[in-house]
Amino acid sequence: MKHIKIAYIGGGSKEWAKVFMNDLAQAEGITGEIALYDIDIDAAKRNQKIGNRINSHEKAISKWDYQVYEKIDGALKNADFVAISILPGTFDEMMSDVHTPEAYGIYQSVGDTAGPGGVIRSMRTVPIFEFFAKKIKEHCPKAWVLNFTNPMTICVKTLYDIFPEIKAFGCCHEVFHTQDFLCSVLEEEKGIKVHRNQIYTDVTGINHFTWITEAKYQDIDLIGLLPSFLDKYYETGFNENGSSDLYLESPFAQANRVKMDLYKQYGILAAAGDRHLVEFLNHNWYLRDKEMIDYWKFALTTVDFRIELREERIKKLELEAEGKKDIDLYTSDEEAIDLMKAILGFNQKVSNVNTINLGQVKDLPLGSIVETNALFTNDQVIPLMAKPLPKTVKNLVLRNANNIESLYEGIKNRDLNHIFESFINQPLLDGLTIVQARALFKEMIENTKEYLNQYFNIDGFLNN
Repeated sequence: MKHIKIAYIGGGSKEWAKVFMNDLAQAEGITGEIALYDIDIDAAKRNQKIGNRINSHEKAISKWDYQVYEKIDGALKNADFVAISILPGTFDEMMSDVHTPEAYGIYQSVGDTAGPGGVIRSMRTVPIFEFFAKKIKEHCPKAWVLNFTNPMTICVKTLYDIFPEIKAFGCCHEVFHTQDFLCSVLEEEKGIKVHRNQIYTDVTGINHFTWITEAKYQDIDLIGLLPSFLDKYYETGFNENGSSDLYLESPFAQANRVKMDLYKQYGILAAAGDRHLVEFLNHNWYLRDKEMIDYWKFALTTVDFRIELREERIKKLELEAEGKKDIDLYTSDEEAIDLMKAILGFNQKVSNVNTINLGQVKDLPLGSIVETNALFTNDQVIPLMAKPLPKTVKNLVLRNANNIESLYEGIKNRDLNHIFESFINQPLLDGLTIVQARALFKEMIENTKEYLNQYFNIDGFLNN
């Protein structure tokens, strides 16, 4: 049994922590300490109680020592792995990120990566990750760092810029959902039912705006099956988990109509959910108004819904922590534990990963953060060369990648004018004048300045 220490930054998580702890309990061959650190220490203590209850579950294979730390230094000291899963700010700030632009005719289906919401969230996030990177360098420089926080690309960018020798990568499950979609295509067109781990996909791009250039099951070209599939489902949509109208019930659902429309336009399959994809594109394409959004059959995930869902989760977690509700021990379809075990030398694993571009994506700048396949094995994460994108798609991705690079430089240098240049170049804002965009930018940073004042001269910019 391999003993390791995992430092969990954001260890009071109301969602991801439970998934992580469940998967750890069913991981053969590893055990050790889970060091929970969170600015909400009561939430971390609640997860400690849940972790201890999971340990006593009859299905638990691996037992873990859950410890809560009041300071990040103790949690990180001598860690073998660091998991980062935080909310930068509160839902009050997210309310502004997502919904303030609606007064300007700008809708956002997620608002945490691209678009105006992604820019403002990045302003809150980068300084926090600068701090994390410095602490990791001080206390566990050889640890592997798994980031689950959005905006993924700029989080990982910050870690590498502050600590170039860091061993960090970002984990995202959006590609998994597209692989599930391709499995549904295979079953529909060929009558063959397989799990996504049984198909091969070549992945390239940036997080939440990734693309699959090749997909196969054995010798069957899955991309080649799409035209026939689209003939049947382009108008109605298709959801791999249920009805094409599931988006009417679940604010996280979509009917993949955007994904299918982009395939018809460009001949390549986008590998993220429609709710994310649309935020990297001109708002007139899919997000112009609610009538258009309904036509393309995806949901706008409101912050009110997220708040309601959080309260429901907290109530459930409290009951589980106090032993008033049974623990449901299940294995998720996430891959974090598999990746960690591969790094520890138990096996080899190929999966999509967000990390620094060393040349694995020739279409995008060296040193930027890209998402491709990588080989996980024996203390190594080796990015795999990705196939090139069609020129028109490359231009779409490159605009957004350059925006992230520019945005990062602006935040790093605490230069609000530079940040605004990235803000106004967001594709979702293509319909605004410079005057309108500046007014929106000022309103949004005013709404979140409690988290920005210590890093930026907000009042000076607002009064300029």
